[in-house]
Amino acid sequence: MAKIPLFLRNTWYYALPSKQLKPGQILSKTLLNEQIVFSRDRSGTVFAKKSETKDYPIKEAQGNIWIYMSNDETSLVLEDIPQIPEFANQTHQAVESIRFPCNVDHAVFGLIDPAHIAFVHQAWWWRSPQTLKEVIKTFEPSLYGFTMRKHPLEQQTFFYRLLGENPQIEISFRLPGIRIEKVSTEKHLVCNLTAITPISETETEETTMFYTTLSWFPILQPLLLWFTRSFLNQDKKILLKQQIGLKYNPPLTLVGDADAQARWYYRLKAEFARSQMQGASFVHPIKEKTLRWRS
Repeated sequence: MAKIPLFLRNTWYYALPSKQLKPGQILSKTLLNEQIVFSRDRSGTVFAKKSETKDYPIKEAQGNIWIYMSNDETSLVLEDIPQIPEFANQTHQAVESIRFPCNVDHAVFGLIDPAHIAFVHQAWWWRSPQTLKEVIKTFEPSLYGFTMRKHPLEQQTFFYRLLGENPQIEISFRLPGIRIEKVSTEKHLVCNLTAITPISETETEETTMFYTTLSWFPILQPLLLWFTRSFLNQDKKILLKQQIGLKYNPPLTLVGDADAQARWYYRLKAEFARSQMQGASFVHPIKEKTLRWRS
């Protein structure tokens, strides 16, 4: 099997929040080892270039700017940008970003690893290790990824209880590194979209955006962003420790249901890379499966 590339090409990556680029402003940012200059003209249209001879396709929706990173051999756009249909043209109500000192694969692992939550994110306002129990969830294939089927939310924190009765949750993941979580009740819907964007082989940016139907959300926004920063910093602390051992490039051991999503991610990457290299259709490598782990 050919080596799986670290950076997937011919797909959309999250670039930056719309509010960071004002009309008439120019902003430079490195993505996938490429220095890119973003600009917004006076009419509000966004452009992106690295040089005078290369332009990048850009799409802007729901308060986000997405960039299409091609392999320079084709201009074919295979899919639309990630969006949350329930919020149409609405922008996000909160956004938080952090940079991790690791490659994109290890950042994605932290995003989709279901077992690490109980061990990394321990806090009095979230959960304690005494709540560890078996979790059983059913996953099914979805666009360039997989989805945890909608089910009742069992672990209800203070924030979730504010949403209303009978909360249910659905979580989906798609390449190159997009996770969308939807929590719905009889009256409200709260979604967060998290995007992983590689900066270089050793640095990755993670951005989380929140969309809600809660009219009083602005009141809790500072508290929610504090929670989000705490979570992201806990992940960053663990990633810093991981890099000490990973610098020797040891083989990764992915076993059991808890690591199934990481294995799926590698299979999805490999199939996406194969389809691009051969100019063939993407053949989904994931089948419906029920997973069990302790969390």
